[in-house]
Amino acid sequence: MEIIKQAPSLRADDDPEVVRRVTEIINNIRREGETAVRRLARELDDWEQDFVLSDEKRTALISQVSEQTKTDLQFAWRQIERFAQAQMDSLAEFEIETEPGVTLGQRLVPVGAAGCYVPGGRYAHAASALMSITTAKTAGVSKIIACSPPRGESIHPAVVYAMDLAGADVILELGGVQAIATMAFGLFDQQAVDMLVGPGNHYVATAKRLLFGEVGIDVLAGPTESAIIADATADPMAIAIDLVSQAEHGPDSPVWLMTDNRHIADEVMLLVPRIAAGMPNAEIINQAWQQHAEIVLCEDRDEMVQVSDRYAPEHLQILAADHDWWLAELRNYGSLFLGEGSTVTHGDKCSGTNHILPTRGGSRFTGGLNVQKFVKILTWQKIDQAANRSMSAVGSRISRVEGMEGHARACDWRLRKYFPEEDWAFNVSEMTDLENRES
Repeated sequence: MEIIKQAPSLRADDDPEVVRRVTEIINNIRREGETAVRRLARELDDWEQDFVLSDEKRTALISQVSEQTKTDLQFAWRQIERFAQAQMDSLAEFEIETEPGVTLGQRLVPVGAAGCYVPGGRYAHAASALMSITTAKTAGVSKIIACSPPRGESIHPAVVYAMDLAGADVILELGGVQAIATMAFGLFDQQAVDMLVGPGNHYVATAKRLLFGEVGIDVLAGPTESAIIADATADPMAIAIDLVSQAEHGPDSPVWLMTDNRHIADEVMLLVPRIAAGMPNAEIINQAWQQHAEIVLCEDRDEMVQVSDRYAPEHLQILAADHDWWLAELRNYGSLFLGEGSTVTHGDKCSGTNHILPTRGGSRFTGGLNVQKFVKILTWQKIDQAANRSMSAVGSRISRVEGMEGHARACDWRLRKYFPEEDWAFNVSEMTDLENRES
């Protein structure tokens, strides 16, 4: 393995100052409630309007969206909803008799309320609104609150349309840590949410992490990451264009290339700066490329798999032959894009798979946002009296092996009650021993 281009900046760890500031904001909102939120919105966003988007303003903003944009967002929504429904259909409730008289089961119960954060700083992320809200809706969440920071006098109209299309019950014109805390704590007459989802900047991601435990969250997300695996069959221009397209997410967004072909590596090194130079946001792309991009030359495809799985990228493209082999061998990624026809933009905007994905190596232990994030898999059991002969006997003996006498006696009581004539071959507490009769 040879590093052709190494990033001088490693993946960012949590900035202690960001953690300190976010903790302070959350504590202030916890203590002062809506007063603190209004103050922060005024200081940080120059916002003094209502936070809950009225029906009248929602309708007025939607009217500003072009018919073509509406048609395109409807297309994207249909793909996302179709895939989310297929995920939902793959889950099932069931009950099974594991032993005579022992019935175990599983229920699928959606969370009661979800808060969907939609970023809105540099770009108008209408597709992100579709990703989170549609998935929650398909999972059966009964109350969905969507938040996005206003840009000027309102949230971007296309974002409002996407939120409305996907099924948001409430839209809050509010961003940042104060939006996350508002949804978590149930401010402004809204239901406190059970689950917080959606991408955001360092402050938003840190707020979600700090509130995890009080509420559920989707993933611990950092800057967007994209990687490409390419062999000699790949077109260097396709590689370079796709790396540039993902670097525009932000100056701290890493892009990586793993290849076993030196010519590919050299060509991409030349092409990326040229393509970036023609972009309107060239400064952002160049900073991401210079500070966070890496190119790794590998011996063969097996080593490319090993390197990629160590990176565990958020997005992973395969511009190489034998797609089925890669699909079978790769283990750590947020979403996989097989072949030149599949660019990350498709997944980001409209193909149907979710674009809210784990970063910073998170794909080693979790996948991205999906319907199951909003669904609790709840188990139940029913054990009849006859089945207690074996179940309570085993439960009692294991409990005493563990030194948990109270657990053992819960089983002993049932054994004595249900089988009063039984002569047990192990220690079963007598009924008279199960209660203290001293006055």
